[in-house]
Amino acid sequence: MRTELVISASSDRADIALLEDGRLQELIKEKGDDSFSVGDVYLGTVKKLATGLNAAFVDVGYEKDAFLHYHDLGPQINSWQSYLRRALKGKQQSNLTNFKNEANIQKEGNIGDVLKQGDQILVQITKEPISTKGPRITAELSIAGRFVVLVPFSNRVSVSQKIRDREEKDRLKNLVRSIKPKGFGVIIRTVAKGQSAEELQADLESLLRKWKVLHKGVKRSNKPVRIFSEMNRASAFLRDVFNDSFSSITIDNEDLYEEVKEYLDEIQPGASKMVKHYTGQMPLFQFASVDRQIKGAFGRSVSMPKGAYLIIEHTEAMHVVDVNSGNRTNTAENQEANALQVNLLAAEEVARQLRLRDMGGIVVVDFIDMNSAENRKAVYEKMRDEMKKDRARHKILPISRFGLMELTRQRVRPETNITTREENPDNLVEAPIQIIEAIKSKLATLDKREIYIHVHPFLEAYITKGYFRSIKKTWQSDLRKKLVVVPRDAYTMLEWKVKDRENNTL
Repeated sequence: MRTELVISASSDRADIALLEDGRLQELIKEKGDDSFSVGDVYLGTVKKLATGLNAAFVDVGYEKDAFLHYHDLGPQINSWQSYLRRALKGKQQSNLTNFKNEANIQKEGNIGDVLKQGDQILVQITKEPISTKGPRITAELSIAGRFVVLVPFSNRVSVSQKIRDREEKDRLKNLVRSIKPKGFGVIIRTVAKGQSAEELQADLESLLRKWKVLHKGVKRSNKPVRIFSEMNRASAFLRDVFNDSFSSITIDNEDLYEEVKEYLDEIQPGASKMVKHYTGQMPLFQFASVDRQIKGAFGRSVSMPKGAYLIIEHTEAMHVVDVNSGNRTNTAENQEANALQVNLLAAEEVARQLRLRDMGGIVVVDFIDMNSAENRKAVYEKMRDEMKKDRARHKILPISRFGLMELTRQRVRPETNITTREENPDNLVEAPIQIIEAIKSKLATLDKREIYIHVHPFLEAYITKGYFRSIKKTWQSDLRKKLVVVPRDAYTMLEWKVKDRENNTL
């Protein structure tokens, strides 16, 4: 498998696309002012205790208070609160060697016995604000690295359950116990399997430097404030997914290009050679055929090979996926075999769509009915295998006798929704002509010698092609300007923009 990462970024946004063998698998859209991202640490204030829910609402600066359940306090919350009080007074160093831990709280206790209204508390974002809900938070702070996760005020060393080899588990545990600093616990991640002591130690030292940054950020404040932020999302994404299958990383922003190169050299010397800085005039997502795939993958209907397709509906309570064979030619010997073929294709596409759209919560998939229990099991196993690529926590149930599969998937950030359906213009015949006139009028007002016209591919063909003379050539002759017409797959039929050579909108 060949994995590519395509990142299109500017000062106010970053769009990240992950492709496997040229096919779009994940899409992340990040705003430049993205606050309350997963992993960010805030100094918040307890606004209200909800004893009936055994939870607290904490002001972290968002319009809605964040939700903190008792189970998300963590056993070491008393130690955290003691550390915070000392740090705010300037009496606590980042080194925890001589810090005296407080007693752990009970597993099943009352939040009113631990916190009270007005208390300041350090919290970490575990789920970004979604719809009308504020962020979900935890008071059990941790700092994630490539191979390990650092957990202050804990002495426990644990290993990812995905590492099955008992010998390797013991090796990693013994190795980490020998290098971890006092006062910190460590969680060993799945990708640490087979790594050397030098690699793990370097990762741990990097996390300790981040801990010092977090500690330094703890200062007195009358209002909630972010004191520690995760790395930019592109690097955070690389930290979690980078492996030997990566063949290229293409970035169109110079600053981010340098940051990603530096990060890759840190985690795997020499890997930065695969990072390329794209400087072409055509937008990167257009150049890499990402825009075209987005349009084909985010509609209500999603096509599959040989005429089969999915219908994806979103409700307040759940997501529903309907599998249809469409006009697929039945080359199989019988209807059962044909249904199995379609369902196996659908399992692969559904798993891709869950990652691509970052759909969370309850998902129900209505597969084509199969009489054979063996076939239903085969589709279930196929779905489980495909979902192994998904980093989000999930649980899948076998197909029921009615052909329904239920699954749940962790939701940590808002679902990616992209509108692919276009409004039909009032006058379908006159609308393109009006657009052409509007573009020509705009060009006449500009004093630039070189102008780039970004339009839908159909309009690009209409402007540049001509039996005798194209509209573009006529405009160039009349206006005495150099015109470049850029087809944009991401644009709606009647959408257009005029830009300069530096991609600034005119």
